[in-house]
Amino acid sequence: MNIYSKKQRWKIALLIFALLLVGASLFVSNSIVSKVGDRERERAKQWGDAVKKKIELVRLTNRTFTQLREREREKMTLWIDATKEVSKATPLDQVPNYDFPLKIINGNKDIPVILLDNQKKVSGNINLGFDTSTLRSEYLRVSAKELVSIFEDSLLSLAEAWQEKTPSFTIEVYEGLFMTYCYNDSKGIARLEAERDSLINAFNDDLINNEGLVPVLLVDNKRKEIIGTNIDDYTITKNNIDRHIAQLKNQNEPIIVDFKDGNSNTLYFDDSPELKQLQYFPYIQFLVIGLFAIIGYLIFSTFRKAEQNKVWAGMAKETAHQLGTPLSSLMAWVQLLEAQGVDKMVTVEMQKDIDRLEKVTDRFSKIGSGAKLEDTDISATVSNVMSYLRPRISDKVDVTVTTNDSLSALHNAPLIEWVVENIAKNAVDAMEGKGNLDIDVQGTPEWVHIDIKDNGKGIPSNQLKRIFEPGFSTKKRGWGLGLSLVKRIVKDSHKGNVFVLESQQNTGTTFRISLPSNIL
Repeated sequence: MNIYSKKQRWKIALLIFALLLVGASLFVSNSIVSKVGDRERERAKQWGDAVKKKIELVRLTNRTFTQLREREREKMTLWIDATKEVSKATPLDQVPNYDFPLKIINGNKDIPVILLDNQKKVSGNINLGFDTSTLRSEYLRVSAKELVSIFEDSLLSLAEAWQEKTPSFTIEVYEGLFMTYCYNDSKGIARLEAERDSLINAFNDDLINNEGLVPVLLVDNKRKEIIGTNIDDYTITKNNIDRHIAQLKNQNEPIIVDFKDGNSNTLYFDDSPELKQLQYFPYIQFLVIGLFAIIGYLIFSTFRKAEQNKVWAGMAKETAHQLGTPLSSLMAWVQLLEAQGVDKMVTVEMQKDIDRLEKVTDRFSKIGSGAKLEDTDISATVSNVMSYLRPRISDKVDVTVTTNDSLSALHNAPLIEWVVENIAKNAVDAMEGKGNLDIDVQGTPEWVHIDIKDNGKGIPSNQLKRIFEPGFSTKKRGWGLGLSLVKRIVKDSHKGNVFVLESQQNTGTTFRISLPSNIL
């Protein structure tokens, strides 16, 4: 009979229910994380599309500026031709008509020009927007001649910078006299470029530096150059870009930004810090729930064990108390029979049973009030209990006791006798009243071992961990309390251990009782 079978089924059912709750919680949390991840990937794709539009806008703008510069160069060519025409020498008998060339020359109101002679000296300028009066505020203590020199040096440096940006024109004005015309973008183009750069910078500030975006890295596939990124956690250079690209590729599938003209960029992106933290949330949640469950179980187990100890102690005290009254009565009846001259063998056997009941009562009283341990010979304790059991078990059971008279341990003899008796009776039941029962007492410097071996039917391996549980029994009429009492006596009262040393079905079982030894 297993009175705890329903309890075990309830435990299993509650465990399954708890696992289902945890599984459902993890599923919901992972689902939320997955949805957040999908949204971040969509945002990264939108970022890539926005960058694509930005690049297309820049390309369109650059084409427009190229066309404007070409027109300005044509205008400069016409302006230079007009200047050259005006500079030509004409016969004295002819009156030259310079209206058209002068109209062209005077029409240049925007394009800044610096004129250099053969010796790379400044010969003239137009449309610069500054002159010596502009420099006077910076050079207050220089003379007018020195200020003109500084102004011409500035124009020469400016002309050289313009030549690097825009090809200049060199023409022969007179025979042997060459003049170089250096020019720059007109004020209108410069203003448009400034507005374009301002828009692009604002775009970059709003897009690339936006902290709300996921960490992204846009790379030109041909040149392997970084077009844009908002990653500030580490520095990305040409030397380590491949390593960072590999790391980002492992995080998420990169997005290809194709411009349909043979050029393409690749957008690599990482999960946001918030998403990374959120990914660990289900496991942290599971850990917290697990800790609460463990703490709750330990508290419940502690209270349950304390309650069980009270129940055991109360039951033991009550049993000892209840046995006291009939024992006193039986002792009086034995004395009465002896006084009436009844056969002495009858009274002697009755007295043995009374002594046995007194020992049982003493055992229960010791469980209820605590056991007093004495440093005595453990071999004598085992021999005494087996001497009592021999005539009370089947004659077909061959009992062998091997002891060592030098072994001693702190123990309570009546309780250890009860332990050995309980295990020995279970062994006889397992052999069905026929077989060999071997008891061996041996010692080590730390422990005294009492091995009780039978050749019965053995214990199935799936039941070895449960045989000491209260209520577990393989007998149809058993209550499952004997081995539970054995364990409590050995572990709680004697700080020892009791376990199945070996068991094989249809071969036998060996129980080992280990008590702390006093051998030095």
